[in-house]
Amino acid sequence: MKIVNLLHLNNGKLNFLQMLKKGSKLNSILTGSCPKCQNESMYSDKNPLNLTKVLKMNEKCSHCGLKYQLEPSFFYGAMYVSYGLNVAVGILAFIVSFVIFGASIGYAFISIIVTLILLLPFILRLSRNIYINMFVSYDPSTSSKNK
Repeated sequence: MKIVNLLHLNNGKLNFLQMLKKGSKLNSILTGSCPKCQNESMYSDKNPLNLTKVLKMNEKCSHCGLKYQLEPSFFYGAMYVSYGLNVAVGILAFIVSFVIFGASIGYAFISIIVTLILLLPFILRLSRNIYINMFVSYDPSTSSKNK
């Protein structure tokens, strides 16, 4: 229903920027912000390239009070999301190196390994963001509150 409204507002054209606005799951997933209020980053260090703190999360949101660890070992489920993302990235790296650039099969597999190592911090965070957004939805009433 939300897509229909977006199409109606834009004279029948889907506007990608509308999907990135505050309140959308895509905004929370790509920015790593609290899925409930989208006012604050879930991570103690916003830089995913700081490898010692790549998965260090705040305990709860200071704006809406959402506890990020919904239950003990909650983010173990994010491993399955991470697996899917890694498979997709690996297939894409293989297609780019083997099919497009014509590299040998050995170099294609080396490019997969290098690509996955370089994108590891981003995929780790992205998988956690996707996983928590499966269970928590945006609540506009909490985005203005300060608990």
